[in-house]
Amino acid sequence: MIINIIHGPNLNMLSKREPSLYGSLTLDEINNLILKKAHSLNVSVDFFQSNAEGDIVSKIQNLYGESDGIIINAAAYTHTSIAIRDALLAVNIPFVEVHLSNVYKRESFRHFSYLSDIAVGVIAGFGFKSYELALEALVNYLTAQEQA
Repeated sequence: MIINIIHGPNLNMLSKREPSLYGSLTLDEINNLILKKAHSLNVSVDFFQSNAEGDIVSKIQNLYGESDGIIINAAAYTHTSIAIRDALLAVNIPFVEVHLSNVYKRESFRHFSYLSDIAVGVIAGFGFKSYELALEALVNYLTAQEQA
């Protein structure tokens, strides 16, 4: 099973950008924790990060037929990008939307997501653990789909 982890804009600045909100771990440290969780679940993960919306769209499109599932933290693009939504719909790969912070405890413009209604699920507010929870949930979902 191959799960692709897509990190959106500004996540490359983790540990420097508002650590009280996003935590003190770097993106590489979070990816290493995800990798450990993936090993425990016996799945492969691949990581991608971009600050550019078009690069994220292209990455999603390139996953067509190549990925079993996606975990995406589209960051600010969650609230603005119809293009990322359309790419996810086009490839029809099950995905989980992830956020480090609880977006519902933040500014009202962060309460809307272009992705949530087409996602398998949404996990937010647990810091780096949001990714681990998403990985476990997505693997369970995909395993159940295989067995159905």
